[in-house]
Formats: sequence, C-alpha cells, structure tokens
Amino acid sequence: MPLHPRVPRSCAPRRIGTVAAVCLAAAIALVGCSDSEAQDDASSIVRTTTNIAGAGVVGNNRDTAGLCPALAPLDPTGIEGDTRPVGHAEGISTLPADPQRIVVLDAAGLDASCAVGIWERVVGAATIDPDFRGDGDQPLYLGTGLASVPSVGPEGAPDIDAIAALDPDLILGADSLGSNTYDELTAIAPTVFTATGQGWKDTFLQSAAALGRGQAGFEALASFSADAERVGREIDATQTQASVVRFDADSIEVDGTSSFAGQILAEVGVGRPQSQRDAAFSVESDDLSPVEGDIVYVRFAGPDGETFGREVMDSDTWHGLGSVTDGRVFAVNDTVWSGSGVVAARAVLDDLSASLNAYVS
Repeated sequence: MPLHPRVPRSCAPRRIGTVAAVCLAAAIALVGCSDSEAQDDASSIVRTTTNIAGAGVVGNNRDTAGLCPALAPLDPTGIEGDTRPVGHAEGISTLPADPQRIVVLDAAGLDASCAVGIWERVVGAATIDPDFRGDGDQPLYLGTGLASVPSVGPEGAPDIDAIAALDPDLILGADSLGSNTYDELTAIAPTVFTATGQGWKDTFLQSAAALGRGQAGFEALASFSADAERVGREIDATQTQASVVRFDADSIEVDGTSSFAGQILAEVGVGRPQSQRDAAFSVESDDLSPVEGDIVYVRFAGPDGETFGREVMDSDTWHGLGSVTDGRVFAVNDTVWSGSGVVAARAVLDDLSASLNAYVS
C-alpha cells in the first residue's frame, strides 16, 4: 500500500491525546494550508473498503503477487557432499545440503521459506491460523503459492502420519513441540527444531540456516532494518505513542514490548503509552484507560475474538476514549501482527506506513 503524502508540520498542531489538524490541500498538492479542510481520521488517511465497529481496517487489500523472491543461493559450508550438519534446539542433525521436499510446522519456518525463496519446495505445513488463512490451508499474507500448501494438522499438534505420507527430506519446527514429537519426526526425516524465546529475528535466522540459506536470511533482515529506519523517519514515528490491543473470545490483552508487534514498533521508532512499556497485560472492559494511545491498533483472535471485540467497541466505556472519539483506531490482521519473520514484519511496516501518518503527540 503506498505511503500517503505527509502533512506539513505547520499544518499539524502537536497536542497529546488529540488528532493533529490536517490540511488536505497541502497533503495532495503540497501547497496551501488550512485547518478546516480535513481531519486525519481513519477514513481520510486509509482508503479502506471495510470498517469494524468504527475502526478503519488496514491491510485488507494487501498485494501478495510476487511476494516470495527467487530461490537464494546455498550457504557455503566448506564441506563437500550431499549432507551438512546443523545445530539446533534438539542437538545436531545431518540435513540434505539442498532440501527438496520440506514440511514446515511453525509460522517462523513458513515465513523463512518465503523470504529465502525456497517456498516452492514446501510440500506440507501446519495450519498456522485456521481463522485467517487464505484460499487454501495457509495464511494468505505469505502469497497464494504458500496459501495452497496442504495442511499436516494444526500448529502445535501436527499429524505424524500425514507428514510421513509426504515423504519429506527435511522437517522444520520449533522446540515448543517437545522432545517426544521430535523423536517421532526424526523417524520420518531429518528434523530441525528452532530454539524460541530469543526474539523473532533469531528464530528467523535459525529457520533460514536450516533451509540452507542463512546468508540470505541475514541479508533479508538487514534490508528490513534499513527500511524500518527509513519508514520511521517518514512517518515521524517517535512523535506517536501507539497502543496495541488484542481481543480474545472473552478477554482483552494489551501487547507488551516483547511481542512481535511490539518489537517491530520499537525498531521503527514508534513510542508506546506509559502503561505499555513493559510486559503484556489484560484489562477489564469496564476500565479501558490503559488501552488509550495517540493511535490504537486492534486485532481479533478469530471469529470469537471479533464478536467479543465488537461488543466492547460498541460500549460507552470504549467510546469514552479520546482515540475512539477522534477516529484514531485501526483494525489490523491478527495473523500478521502475531507473526514471526521478515515477511510478516514487512507487512506490519506497510500497515504503519498506511496509518501512522500525521498522528503526533
């Protein structure tokens, strides 16, 4: 989604908790200035076709054509032959030097398979999020090719027999699946479990290395970081405090700084409200003050999360928030903002580019 024109600073008063006045003529033609011509609410900044309980939807028309690049070259190993040793959470495994039939069991591995261009060799994958998948079994934000990869069961509980039937030469998962599942999988094919808990970048690099393309993973991360810094400057990220809220079926969770979305916001330079500068926490629907921010991003954990979210967002308590009154609330894709990997990170970056403009404190 293209970046919207910036509004000249002279047209944008900086007042914490209020929407900056926007001069529409200046934003379009970069000439003239008038406080009365337009306001930077969801409808004027983001060209959406969908609205959820008053929140403008960001990223609903995301273009995934040609998303995954061409196959990256293999890492040099210094070892001749058809195999290579790779260390991971469960020890050291001997893997094919250039795997041809890959089964992926977590979001980080699936993201990495796209980012290093090896996605066409993925013959099966765990269903990452059944509520926000594409036309096939996998999330559409990774492109239509990966969306059509057959499911081998839900993430966290893969179908061992379904995996065996695909005759893979590499299985890529995460240590959250446990040692017992690892033992079952190694009886089928060489298996790598990435060590989670060290941040999304580390997990992504482990996945890329297991796919034989760790150098391409490093390059993808470096490119993302450069773009994140550039976008942060373009949208005056440091001037905005963004709140990130997730509605589950019966609870309201606020993202902390260690979440995937929290880490992306920090790299771009987006500030967080005082209450959201530490660990994630829950709030009650009768006291939503910790949710307040210069801009509020909301996401829903499946249909049940959206049902509950709509109820909360229709309440008087929700409408008492200044961000709601001023139209500074945006709904984002839960799968993307809960993701892990460069492709998901770039999708979040696109969402910020499309929505954060002119929201300054």
